[in-house]
Amino acid sequence: MFSPYYAWSRRHGGGNPLAHVALNVALYGPRGRRWAMTERGQSALERSATRLGIGRSSLRWTDDGLTVDIDEIAAPLPARLRGTVRLIPTAVETFTLPLTADGGHRWRPIAPCARAEIALESPALRWSGSAYCDSNAGDRPLEADFIGWDWSRVHEQTGVTVYYDLAPRDGDRSCHALRFHRAGGMSEFTPPPRLQLPTSFWRMPRSTRAPADTPPHLVRTLEDSPFYTRSLLAHRDAGGEVLTVHESLSLDRFRTPWLRLMLPVRMPRALR
Repeated sequence: MFSPYYAWSRRHGGGNPLAHVALNVALYGPRGRRWAMTERGQSALERSATRLGIGRSSLRWTDDGLTVDIDEIAAPLPARLRGTVRLIPTAVETFTLPLTADGGHRWRPIAPCARAEIALESPALRWSGSAYCDSNAGDRPLEADFIGWDWSRVHEQTGVTVYYDLAPRDGDRSCHALRFHRAGGMSEFTPPPRLQLPTSFWRMPRSTRAPADTPPHLVRTLEDSPFYTRSLLAHRDAGGEVLTVHESLSLDRFRTPWLRLMLPVRMPRALR
């Protein structure tokens, strides 16, 4: 959905989404980070009810969860990213949230509570821990309907809490506050106050939802771009430290032509 090539294709009367596919892999760690998001054409795409293949990488559902086989080249500095990620849900949700009144944009939390088992060959890395899986879908470009959003997931002992704080182009800002339970099912609740976070290096505004008596602090900015940030937050409660994965998106910034000219540095397109 953030492909500059897809945006340029739409402007010239094209815009077949199957001709603009990519697997995005972002790896963060004490020894550095790697990022891969190479866009490919339709000839590199394979689809079935349980498998999605993009170039040399693939995703496949089995009885016990999702397996992602990764074989990519990082950008902008070339480096191999190869290995396997297994996502094992505690439950699979069927709930879908319409993000617009007409259902033109939709969000489905497929496995909010899950475990990841990561085995990478390049770089050599093993890790296991909490995981999460969701899906966004839409019939129109995101920038046509939204100014942006702030989104976060809070990993707690009993499950995962998600805040989806939307700024639509038409209408008032709204926030969906959802609590997903490890055994399955969810409950909605009134969201806590909106709190401002420090702006990023690119001056991206960031905000989150949290109780006023336990405000989170910024642990690390994982991704920082002119239109998008991904951050790690933390706060303390009676059970100890609680971690939050947070993102802020500015679609007003994303739609500017100069920014799209910058994106191929991080998102190259393969010739085949």
